[in-house]
Amino acid sequence: MTLLSVDHELTRDSYYLATSRRETSHEPLQQTIHVDVAIVGGGLAGLSAAIELAQQGRSVAILEAGQVGGGASGRNGGQLIHGLACDQETIEQQLGLADARRVWAMTLEALDIVQERCTTHQIDADRQGGFLSLATTPGKAAQLQKWQQRMAEIYDYPMTWIPQAHMADWIESPRFKAGLHDPRSGHLHPLKYCLGLAAAAKRLGVQIYENTAVTRMDEGQVLTLHTATGQIRASQALLAGNVYLPERAPKLAHQLSARIMPVGTYIVCSEPIEAQRFERLIPSRSAVCDTNFVLDYFRPTPDRRILYGGRVSYSTRSPRSVKDSMAERLRLSFPQLSDVGMEFAWGGFVDITMNRAPDFGRIGQANNIYYLQGFSGHGLALTGLAGRIVAEAIQGDSERFDVFSRLKHKPFPGGKLLRMPALVLGMAYYRLKDLL
Repeated sequence: MTLLSVDHELTRDSYYLATSRRETSHEPLQQTIHVDVAIVGGGLAGLSAAIELAQQGRSVAILEAGQVGGGASGRNGGQLIHGLACDQETIEQQLGLADARRVWAMTLEALDIVQERCTTHQIDADRQGGFLSLATTPGKAAQLQKWQQRMAEIYDYPMTWIPQAHMADWIESPRFKAGLHDPRSGHLHPLKYCLGLAAAAKRLGVQIYENTAVTRMDEGQVLTLHTATGQIRASQALLAGNVYLPERAPKLAHQLSARIMPVGTYIVCSEPIEAQRFERLIPSRSAVCDTNFVLDYFRPTPDRRILYGGRVSYSTRSPRSVKDSMAERLRLSFPQLSDVGMEFAWGGFVDITMNRAPDFGRIGQANNIYYLQGFSGHGLALTGLAGRIVAEAIQGDSERFDVFSRLKHKPFPGGKLLRMPALVLGMAYYRLKDLL
């Protein structure tokens, strides 16, 4: 069973699909066209770059093998949060403190970009402010407080510390020992946001083609991207297929695929909960994430449900019953919801890098093929920034893009056959550490 067939089985019962509408479908490419920039991938990263480029007067076409927002962009946990998936020390070690501060500032800009686009393009994506980062053990609480102090001192980013004695004011759960609150981060409905970006891109003149997989790309000063029924010729290209690129366009991704790994993550969404009971669960209505390496993430929805994700799979094998297994995870945090049913359950795959830092750069004989990958679960906000800075680079100002492209990424050990079993063993070790 391929990754995509597993993915397809897990997309039919999504809360996001049930609560959004696709107003527009995009026909497959049926001819040869010429544009300034061809983008492979119709998710958040590709759409964000297309909007930025179109606003600068560039002609852009997007080739999407499936549907716009059909991958992680349209069915993730909806967590719109600061920073990267890796800790800032990882960035400091590679780039130095000055550029690490620049990277942190850009991740905050990423939050602003989402709000800016929702306002400018009138996208109703159910955005809600507030994020809680919570520790499940006293040891992790001490680590979290140390991190909070360091971020305030070195990065000038204060957050509210929540000791165990005050946890009940923030979350009705016995599981968590302490936490942080960040009002600038938050959460939203990712599929509504993604479809809103596609509509905005279309209004700006971006050509979008769905069900149009790229079969090969001829390199040179002018690139030719071939599909089953047409071609695109472009001066520059952006590969923004992330975890799907190796399977849907393997010849485009062979230089990149060794540095990312597909990771399955699964989500349930409860039935509506009675109003007073619902308000007590997370009074601030913030998004929530624990600090474990193998983490759980959850958030309230506008229609009084709890959307709960986690239970990652590093083998691309999905659990037999996503709904049952994820309901157990939800009730670990909220045992008082044992009588509340789960109405939706779905899953999908994201791409991670070895160090969980994003992997942006250029490839190609003429250095005119850009790529964005390795968002490692932080893509909802970071894709907007990535689209902006890659558009800047395509326009000739690569300063901010090159800060990210200087990050070094190692291939996962073991090659194609052994890297996944090795990662499964490694994650078992981290699950044990999460208990401490």
